[in-house]
Amino acid sequence: MPELPEVETTVRGLAPVLEGRRIAAIELRRPDLRRAFPPDLRQRLTGARVAALGRRAKYGLIDTDRGDTLVFHLGMSGRWRIDPEDLGNHDHVVIETEEGRRLALNDPRRFGSLDLVRTEELAAWGPFARMGPEPLGDGFDGAYLAAALEGRTAPIKALLLDQRIVAGLGNIYVCEALHMAGIAPGRAGGQIATARLDRLAAAVKTVLAAAIEAGGSSLRDYARPDGELGYFSNQWRVYGREGEPCGCGAPIRRRAEGGRSTFFCAKCQR
Repeated sequence: MPELPEVETTVRGLAPVLEGRRIAAIELRRPDLRRAFPPDLRQRLTGARVAALGRRAKYGLIDTDRGDTLVFHLGMSGRWRIDPEDLGNHDHVVIETEEGRRLALNDPRRFGSLDLVRTEELAAWGPFARMGPEPLGDGFDGAYLAAALEGRTAPIKALLLDQRIVAGLGNIYVCEALHMAGIAPGRAGGQIATARLDRLAAAVKTVLAAAIEAGGSSLRDYARPDGELGYFSNQWRVYGREGEPCGCGAPIRRRAEGGRSTFFCAKCQR
């Protein structure tokens, strides 16, 4: 599933094509993805000018001058294609600008979504209402984590994946950040000293920034809007590397928890 760096990379790729441009037409080539499209989506967006693009957690945001924001989620296999030569069976939504540029939302598995929300109501919109801070923002640091995790006995990895604690972190980047910080994924969150949480917050920011710089991690169907593949997978410290040596020489281990695989080094992470 595309995670925060992949969505950030997508938003940055769409910005030069959409920002400041007027939407000339929208074609909905099916009635839904994971759920039905808003019934008035075409009416509200056709003729609108794109004011800005952004991201909240794993959602992309396209703001318009009409006070509406198109919120997209890429699901398991979604991606935007810029100026495709031909439209395929999995290109379900097509946006055309006044300049004749074309963007196609391609989603073979159809687990993605499109919603249209009044921009002023975004913070209170269902999926966003109870989200924690952005991990790349100033509000996410060791002091915040110490307060959020106080008294919590759940494993630190599970807590970092809880969107109410921090928004947008996914399995790959939590595994990577925990390894960088030297913290075992099964350690109780409330038992980690603030100094170690400082290192963890810094590791989260470092890992995410490096992944965004690399264009994300290409898994299965994901590619950037320009068609290029992200190459952060070449930098993975532990994820997907079961049995391979960690930097310390010990073998990287994997265990399954809640339908997810956790990769870690039992020597480095305590």
